[in-house]
Amino acid sequence: MNGRVDYLVTEEEINLTRGPSGLGFNIVGGTDQQHVSNDSGIYVSRIKENGAAALDGRLQEGDKILSVNGQDLKNLLHQDAVDLFRNAGYAVSLRVQHRVGVTCAIGFLHHPCE
Repeated sequence: MNGRVDYLVTEEEINLTRGPSGLGFNIVGGTDQQHVSNDSGIYVSRIKENGAAALDGRLQEGDKILSVNGQDLKNLLHQDAVDLFRNAGYAVSLRVQHRVGVTCAIGFLHHPCE
C-alpha cells in the first residue's frame, strides 16, 4: 500500500514544578543556533530521566516551546532562552507545540490527511 506521512500540530499548556535537577530537559534553537531550517524557535532536545518533565510525561523530545510563564520565545538568542528558563521560578507554565506524525493511505476518500 502506498502512503505518506503528514504531521498533526497541536498545542498544549504544561505546568511543571522545578525539581532538584531543574525542569528536567535540555533545549536547542534560537536566532543564533537554528535547530530547524528557517525557524529560530526553541525545541526540546532531551528529556532527563526522572526529571520534572519526564515524571509529568507530556513534554516530548522535538516539541517546540512557544512560551514560558506567558513570555513568548520568538526571536531570542539561545542563551537568552536558557536564562529565561533558569529564572522562571519554581512553578513554570510552558506553552508547547507537539508535532505528531500521521500515516495516510493513498486512495481512500476523505482520509484525515487531506
